[in-house]
Amino acid sequence: MLRSVGQRRVTGEGVDPRVAELRAAVSRLRRELAGHRADFPDRAIADDELAALDAMAVSGAPDIRRLRRALLLIAGATGSVSALAPALAQVRHAVELFGPPRSEPPTDAG
Repeated sequence: MLRSVGQRRVTGEGVDPRVAELRAAVSRLRRELAGHRADFPDRAIADDELAALDAMAVSGAPDIRRLRRALLLIAGATGSVSALAPALAQVRHAVELFGPPRSEPPTDAG
């Protein structure tokens, strides 16, 4: 079956699989963050941004720039907590499903 450019395959329930994967990844990281007993300074930032990612996923049409910004904030907030690294990598992968990494425009050096 052919699909138009920009059209995505949906699961049997009519849900974009990228959205389902993002929600699952966010849920996992939220659970692991909640279970992580040690407190760290930017924990509230990570919690807030995970909630924002989940809300964007529920909306069904997340803004790619906002997804990437939230991911950067979460990575910055949890980066020193190695126990959260696998769950954070899963979130990063899920965000990347929404589009290729942005490339920087070439700069004119001379």
